Order: sequence, then C-alpha cells, then structure tokens
Amino acid sequence: MNTFTIYKREMASYFGQLTAYIAIFIFLVFIMIMTFAVTQFMRVGDASLQYTFFYWHPLVYVLLVPIVGMRMWSEEHRSNTIELLGTFPISVWSTILGKYFAAATVWLVALILTFPIWITTNYLGDPDNFVIFSGYLGSFLVCCSFLAITSLISAFTKDQVVTLVVSCFVCFLIYMLGFDQVARWVQTLAGNEVAEVFTATGVWDHFRSLNVGSFRLQDFVWFATVISTALLGTNFILKSKRA
Repeated sequence: MNTFTIYKREMASYFGQLTAYIAIFIFLVFIMIMTFAVTQFMRVGDASLQYTFFYWHPLVYVLLVPIVGMRMWSEEHRSNTIELLGTFPISVWSTILGKYFAAATVWLVALILTFPIWITTNYLGDPDNFVIFSGYLGSFLVCCSFLAITSLISAFTKDQVVTLVVSCFVCFLIYMLGFDQVARWVQTLAGNEVAEVFTATGVWDHFRSLNVGSFRLQDFVWFATVISTALLGTNFILKSKRA
C-alpha cells in the first residue's frame, strides 16, 4: 500500500511536468527516424523488427533513461525532502519500489505508443508476433536495468547533472561490452575467456537473445541480478544516509 502511494505521487510528478512527455516524444521521434529513414523498414521488409526497430532501443535508453531517472533521489537530496520521507511511516524499500515502478511505467507507456509499427508490420505481412513480443520484453528489461542503475547513482548525489553524466557513462559501458567488435578486441588483448566474461557482463548479448525470440534462463538471471543488485544498493545507501 505504501509503495502504491509513492507510485501515485511519482506518476503525478512525472506527468505533471514536461520531463516524461519530452522523453517519450524524443524516444518516439528517434525510433521512427531510425526505423523508417535510416534502416529503411519499408524497403528491407524486416517482419520481426529485429534490425530496423528493436536494434536501436538500447542505444536510445543509454541517454534517455537517465534523463527520466536522474531526479529519483537527487531531487529529494537537493530539496532536503529525503529527511522528510524518513519521518513518514513508510519503509525506504517501499519508497524505492514506488519511485522505480513509476519511472518504469513512463517507459512502458513509451513502448506501448510504438504500436503503429506493430500494426504496420501485421498489415504488410505475416510476422511472428511471438518474436516481436519477445523483442518488446527484451527492450523493456534493458530499460528497467538502466533505470535501476540510474537509481543507484542518483542515491549518491544531489546533483542531477552528475547523476545524468555518470549514469549515461555506466549504461553506455554496459551497452558496449556485449558487442562482437569489443569482444574480439578484448580477445586479442586478454584471451578468449576474458572476452566471454565481457560479453556475458554486457547487456547486448542478453538483449539480442530475446530480440530473436530466444528465452534463455541466463538472460533473465542477468536482468534480475542487475536490477535487484542496483535497487538493493540504493536501499543500502539511503539507509546509511538516513542513519
């Protein structure tokens, strides 16, 4: 119940200001440009949307997810309302989950608003909608992972710019680690075993697996580990500051 109270407050805050609207608008515009203009969806005929649509999602999230999530705790620190929250009969964990779910909902709305691409794909051809659903699921899990990381970094500082810059850097690093080009470079320098560790640590390999409709246990374990670790870290930092 307390989590839902915080969730409603955060949702009102997101959609009571321009932050959520701007982030969703930029996301939709960028994705449409990359899908129809750059990768030329209509000419290529990518029925699974793997390479013309979903391919770009993690890269967009690297920048836009921290923009939405940077205010999670930095704003509370800056306005000194973090101490006020500590006086309420609400656990830190409930507050963390309420804020996190609200930010995740903003991106869920953004993904839902891409439905015209799905409709267009089904109108023009006979796609495997299970693979498309898997792509959407992978995209949302990447977003949730980056949000959890942003929440953790936001808990450290009251400066939203610092939160934005550091979060973008960390998310970009995790994004790049799984690319084949990076893996080959690491393999040349440090050997195959180290390269495999780098690939498994990055988000791209796990996202790519879901993007092709492959539901591997290690992918869900990776996403669950990143999200839970980051949120538990947020809880530890906030409790330390509260004490």
